[in-house]
Amino acid sequence: MLKNHISQNNPSLNKKFFGLTPENQEVFCYTLTNKQGMEVSVINYGATITSIKIPNANGIKTDVVLGFDKLESYIHSFNLPSAPYLGAVVGRYAGRINNASFILNGEKIQLTGNHNRHQIHGGSVGFSQKVWTVKNIPSEETQSIILEYLSVDNEENFPGELSVRVTYTLTDQDELKVEFSAKSTEDTIVNLTQHSYFNLNGHQENINHQKITINAYTMLETTEELIPTGKFISLKNHDYDFSTAKDCPAIIDNTFVLNDTKAATMYGEKSKIKMTVITNQPAVHVYVGGNCFGQIKGKEATEYHKTSGICFETQNFPDAPNHSHFPNTVLKKNEWYSHQTTFKFENL
Repeated sequence: MLKNHISQNNPSLNKKFFGLTPENQEVFCYTLTNKQGMEVSVINYGATITSIKIPNANGIKTDVVLGFDKLESYIHSFNLPSAPYLGAVVGRYAGRINNASFILNGEKIQLTGNHNRHQIHGGSVGFSQKVWTVKNIPSEETQSIILEYLSVDNEENFPGELSVRVTYTLTDQDELKVEFSAKSTEDTIVNLTQHSYFNLNGHQENINHQKITINAYTMLETTEELIPTGKFISLKNHDYDFSTAKDCPAIIDNTFVLNDTKAATMYGEKSKIKMTVITNQPAVHVYVGGNCFGQIKGKEATEYHKTSGICFETQNFPDAPNHSHFPNTVLKKNEWYSHQTTFKFENL
C-alpha cells in the first residue's frame, strides 16, 4: 500500500460536504486556490474535478470545465446511454479493450465487458465511480490534494491488487498539475487518464469556433466500433490535422500519437483564455461530448449537449495490450506506474 501522507493541517480548511453515496460513504469537495484567485475544486468520488475557475484582469471568473452541482447527478450520469465521465479519473484502463480481453504472461485475461462485447474506461464500475481516500488536503503552504484508491485483485477481472494515487497541484503560474502513480502486487495493465471536458468560454457555452492545436503527425486507425486496428493514419491533408489552429470539431473520438510533450492547446476567443496541455504520455485521446441526453442538468441548471465540451485524455494507446508494436502498458509486479500531465492557463 502507498505510504500514508495524512495532512496535519486543519481538516476543515477548503473542505465542504458534497453528499452521501447510496452506501452512505461521505463525499467532500476540496478547493485549491492560488495567488491569482484561480480555483480548482475536486471531490473524492472518482477523484473528480468539478470546476476550474479562471479569473480575468477584472477578477471575473470563468468556469472552464463541465460538471454537476450534486453528487446524485454524478452517480446518475453513469446510468446514461453513454456515461460522460465528467471530470473523473478513469482506470484501471482508459479507452477501449477489444473483446474485453488480452494475453498477459501467456494467459488470456477476460475482463468485464461494458461496451457491447468490449471494455471501455475500466469496466462496469471503474475508478470513476469509487470513493477515494483523501491523504493530503490543500493548506497555506501547498495548494495540493492527494487521493488514493486501492483496487482489489480481480476487480473488473484485472489481475493484482493495485494501489493508485492521484495528486492535483495548483501553482501560482496558473498550472494544474496532475500526477498519477500506481503499484501492483501482480503483473497487470494500467492506463490512467483525467477526463475533464473543457470549454474555455465557460461551461455554459458551445465549443464551436474555439481553436485547438494537437502536436501529432498520425492518429490511430479504428474500426466502426472505435477499436484500434493496429495501423496509423497520416494527418497530412487530413481534416483532423490540427498542427495549426482550427475550430474544435463537432464530432471527434480519436487517439493522436504525440510528437511533443506539449500535446495540445485550446483558445477561447470570447474569454481570451488559452490552455496548454503538457504530458509525458505517448498519446492524447480527443473527444467531443458530455451529452446528458436531457436527463441531468449540469452546474447552474445548464443543459449540456454534444458540443458543450472537449476532452484531452492524455494516456497510452487504447487496446495496447493487444498490439505488440504499441507502447507497453504492462505494469510489472512491484514496479511503479508514473504519469504526469499539466494543464496551463493564460489570459491573452
